[in-house]
Amino acid sequence: MSELQQYPAQGLTPTPEQIQRNLRRAQAVAERATQMGHHPFGAVLVGPDQETVLMEQCNIDTVNHAESTLARMAATNYTPEYLWSCTLYTNVEPCCMCAGTAYWANIGRIVFGMTEHRLLECTGSHGENPTMSVASRYVFDHCQKAVELIGPIPEMEAEIAALQSAFWAQR
Repeated sequence: MSELQQYPAQGLTPTPEQIQRNLRRAQAVAERATQMGHHPFGAVLVGPDQETVLMEQCNIDTVNHAESTLARMAATNYTPEYLWSCTLYTNVEPCCMCAGTAYWANIGRIVFGMTEHRLLECTGSHGENPTMSVASRYVFDHCQKAVELIGPIPEMEAEIAALQSAFWAQR
């Protein structure tokens, strides 16, 4: 049996309304991060029903990103089979570290609002956020399991970019 056949379907497919609602929640987590002095990144893990929020995480520091920290916590609290049917929502496309961590945690779907490329436009060459030009699609295309990747979400980009631009302009 192949690795892909060992896991159930990746939960219900999120509707556009669920995508926007869960991305707005990730954005709210990112805003909370800035109030704690952290960079404006947020992630939310949603159950297979696309409604139940299982956990949320803001950015901590340069090696404890919101997505990778959430994925590690999820992997210690849920089975790989269950996580394969869950969705990780994040305001900005996961970097290659976060994409890899989500993959190893066995999270079956990732939804992001704004691309890493667009983030670079918002941050410039800021020393606190040396954005990598490695798309998460590249990472997932080189994995043995077919993680579903949804994003960017055009309806969310202006809202996410506004937070990023305002934050990085003040640093």
